[in-house]
Amino acid sequence: MNTDEFEARLSALRPRLHRYCARMTGSAVDGEDVLQDTLVKALHARAEGAGVDNLEGWLFRIAHNTSLDFLRRGTRNTVVPLTEDVEAAPMPEADIVAVGFQTFLQLPELQRCAVILKDVLGHSVEEIASIAACTPAAAKSALQRGRVALRRLAQMPTDTRLPLMPDAARQKMATFVDLFRTGDFDAIRAMLADDVKLELVNRLKWEGRDKIAPYFTRYAEETKWRFAFGAVEGGPAMLVFESGRPMEKPAHFVLVDWRNDRIVAIRDFLFAPYALEFVDWARLD
Repeated sequence: MNTDEFEARLSALRPRLHRYCARMTGSAVDGEDVLQDTLVKALHARAEGAGVDNLEGWLFRIAHNTSLDFLRRGTRNTVVPLTEDVEAAPMPEADIVAVGFQTFLQLPELQRCAVILKDVLGHSVEEIASIAACTPAAAKSALQRGRVALRRLAQMPTDTRLPLMPDAARQKMATFVDLFRTGDFDAIRAMLADDVKLELVNRLKWEGRDKIAPYFTRYAEETKWRFAFGAVEGGPAMLVFESGRPMEKPAHFVLVDWRNDRIVAIRDFLFAPYALEFVDWARLD
């Protein structure tokens, strides 16, 4: 497999890898960060001459270990008490894919890994064992226990309160969205820090006020979008909807980081539609 073919396979597997990373980390946004680290590690290993017999299994092993590294840096470990009196059968596919990322996060790591790989992505117990570096017996046990716990957790009431965020963060994003709505991109450019970073996720990264200028020009030329102030995973965000369609679910979203009153980073998920799969979002205007 030459380099172009290898990179094409990575691109094709990106949505499946993101589904795993997002559920392992409990966040579509953090899952994208872990996914990017995974792909960088894979490309580096390829350049170093790593032999790969099963590309998908190899990538999932890297994604699994990268997810664990991320979780341990944040000390995100929650153990769910278990009993053995509930049938350890898989949840229906329509139900399991609708389970929120934070619910998956409440499972211990190996159980979370086993349920995601088996019941969300369709891997075998043997493949789970290979990816998680455990025995098939341990993978099977984790799968059974994880199914029991996930079924119980999914039956618990969902907290539907609107996300709380500092008034300053709310006001900054609301202003940013209003400027997009009115097309006042010159006002946005005036808010940019000199070292501002732009990431069109899954497409490109630019840095510097002058370098990212085409980003606003292209939005100014495009009439298909409507913008709303909202929240993604509890943080302020600009939700982007397609004109002419009901505003039931955003087409993509944009995150903005600030340093005092200057914009230091813009992260636009236009080219990463997989990140919207069951992401927690809410309109706030």
